[in-house]
Amino acid sequence: MTTKSGSVKWFDGNKGFGFIADDGGESDILLHANVLRNYGHSSVIEGTRIEVEVTQSQRGLQATEILSMEIPEVDPETILRGVPDLGIDFDSIDTSQPLTPARVKWFDKVKGFGFVNVFENNEDVFVHMEVLRAYGMSELVQGEALCVRTADGPRGRMAVEVRAWDFAVPSG
Repeated sequence: MTTKSGSVKWFDGNKGFGFIADDGGESDILLHANVLRNYGHSSVIEGTRIEVEVTQSQRGLQATEILSMEIPEVDPETILRGVPDLGIDFDSIDTSQPLTPARVKWFDKVKGFGFVNVFENNEDVFVHMEVLRAYGMSELVQGEALCVRTADGPRGRMAVEVRAWDFAVPSG
């Protein structure tokens, strides 16, 4: 096996795969959803820097293991302030508190939103597609475990930060 690095060109969770543009200029590298799930993610956005172990298959290079991922630098607050429908008072968000574990109730990428349930609370929490993009995700899968930070919006609780489940687990 060989180690390669590059940028995610695209990833489609419905199709179950996407491609990485190889930094070395070789052919694109197939990234299968199972390899992404083994790394603890169900989706990844375009432009994410990624280092993978690859193998040569009959159809070309294929990622077998993700070694590291670096989401493109974004300022989530700037992105979210640009979504007028959210109506969030960003100054009231307490970022000193830890993220809260949650599970995806449902998410529709075409509609651009969905809902999660925070553990030990039956209240639905609204998740907007732009919030996912701000934190390097392109979609959510029903039943997926993740971590969220919420705030009061005009129509109830809203996720203002969404991270993969392993983000809240301390390393070491």
